[in-house]
Amino acid sequence: MSDVINLRRERKRRKGVEDAKIADANRRLYGRTKGQKLTENMEKQRLKSLLDGRKLSSGPSGNDSENP
Repeated sequence: MSDVINLRRERKRRKGVEDAKIADANRRLYGRTKGQKLTENMEKQRLKSLLDGRKLSSGPSGNDSENP
């Protein structure tokens, strides 16, 4: 014969296993160290300043505003 199990406990155990898998996936997707975040932000700032330095001026005065 098979063992008798408590269905409530089994549901809770399965939910815990599923939640652990979701948490692990989220840690892999979103979990980064402070150093990694800082490095990424510095790289974004460097690329932004590099891009801003290469923009062309839109008018003879060099003003980038849309209003003449």
